[in-house]
Amino acid sequence: MKLLKYFDDLKRIFAEDVITHTIQNQTEIYITVNNSKILDISTHVRDELGGILVSLFANDERAMEGKFVIYYVFALRENSCHIILKTLIDECNPVFNSISSSIHGAHLYEREIQDLYGLKPIGHPSPKSLVFHGNWPKDVHPLRKEFDLKTKPQFVNNEQQFIEVEGTGVFEIPVGPVHAGIIEPGHFRFSVAGEPIINLEAQLFFVHKGIEKLCEGQSIDKCFYISERISGDETFSNSLAYCLAIEKLAAVEVPVRANYQRVLFAELERLVSHLGDLAGICLDVAYGFAAFQFRLLRGWAYQIIEEVSSSRFLRSVNKPGGIRKDFAAGKEKRILEYMEKIKKELEETERIILSNSLFIDRVENTGVLSLQQAIDMNAVGPGGRAAGVRNDVRKDYPYCAYSKLEFSVPEHNNGDVNCRMKVKLEECYQSICIIEQVVNKMTAGKIYEPIGKVEPYKAAIGCTESPRGENVHWIMSGENNTIFRYKIRTPSFCNWPAVCLAVQGNIVPDFPLINKSFNLSYAGNDL
Repeated sequence: MKLLKYFDDLKRIFAEDVITHTIQNQTEIYITVNNSKILDISTHVRDELGGILVSLFANDERAMEGKFVIYYVFALRENSCHIILKTLIDECNPVFNSISSSIHGAHLYEREIQDLYGLKPIGHPSPKSLVFHGNWPKDVHPLRKEFDLKTKPQFVNNEQQFIEVEGTGVFEIPVGPVHAGIIEPGHFRFSVAGEPIINLEAQLFFVHKGIEKLCEGQSIDKCFYISERISGDETFSNSLAYCLAIEKLAAVEVPVRANYQRVLFAELERLVSHLGDLAGICLDVAYGFAAFQFRLLRGWAYQIIEEVSSSRFLRSVNKPGGIRKDFAAGKEKRILEYMEKIKKELEETERIILSNSLFIDRVENTGVLSLQQAIDMNAVGPGGRAAGVRNDVRKDYPYCAYSKLEFSVPEHNNGDVNCRMKVKLEECYQSICIIEQVVNKMTAGKIYEPIGKVEPYKAAIGCTESPRGENVHWIMSGENNTIFRYKIRTPSFCNWPAVCLAVQGNIVPDFPLINKSFNLSYAGNDL
């Protein structure tokens, strides 16, 4: 078995530092290793086995293991599997070795663990607070099991830390957290020398909701509704990732018709999201005609979503084990009519905007994210694909009915606003093509399989390709069909650092355009 080969490889090289392994859900291998060697082992998994760090989090397992546990989730996309390294941390010595010096994408995860669990990353280059702001009391860590959800912390007055860039002619421009537009709060601190941006630091988590704590001890059914409310414009993608993980834990096989309809709704959500992003990009360069064309198309997409599901946000469409009812039955013709209508108008709009040299000059070579930066930060979705990263969960880890459908992943390499725009344009066409295939291939049948009793303290990963990119949900079951730990990593968590890199060398007025080309979610980051 391929998964055992990975364990044998690590055991051969690291001997006593690789301790035990378990295989779960056929595609996930959990390998317990000594934390003292976690940097070397993680680097080996990346360099020699081709693993990409897609999530890193802690869990309070003192009731079972007598220790805290840190999980390092590596995706081996070529083999559609995950290697999860585990290290055990004693509460009497709450420290762990940082891997950020080698695997740069780990730096935010490690700071998050420090805030939420009080475990300190030794060797981290900048171990300041991530989730908490200056008013959070010291030594209060909400994801420890003893922390009561009803606790009201006594806030304190501490100064917020920011990176200081020094030099002749360097000054700072603070923006936010309250903005002129109707958006969620986020603070952006620009360091500039003249007009070019030399550094951008983003302070987020102003709307941290405590979702992972809210799910502790709650029933599988209740947590499903919470998963739908992580981020309003990724309702279906998040609920689907949750369902996929639960279905693995329950060993439930979802009916074929339900899987096809899940693809239908996932692609409708992608279509709506991308059309909105394209409108936003055009609006930020004052290209009013194009902006309102894309908004028109988005409105049409919303209309068919509402006709089919009765919910523009696609809430209460999904359900662990399948879908809530046969939404598409009798509406196949209407779906195809809308897809043809949207496709025709989209083609005409694309032809007009791509022939506008003034518009192309504005988006070309603006906000460049290099391929190496995208790899280092694990930039996902259109943000990564525009820079040359060819990852798509629908291809790498086919779920629902994607393995039965024909579609391609856009290929671009310049990593600028223009490439991110073109990726989203091309993905709109692919989504329309997928939806048409779904309608034509979907056969009659069941749409739901009940979730039975789930064995406690088992873990599973649910991965989906949301409109913004790879979405990773890890769930450990509790007793009596409850959730012991729910770790959510949306694509926005990976891509916010990429935005900070993409703006460097540009001017401050370019920031709204660059930011809009990624169009990340505050709510999806500030869990």
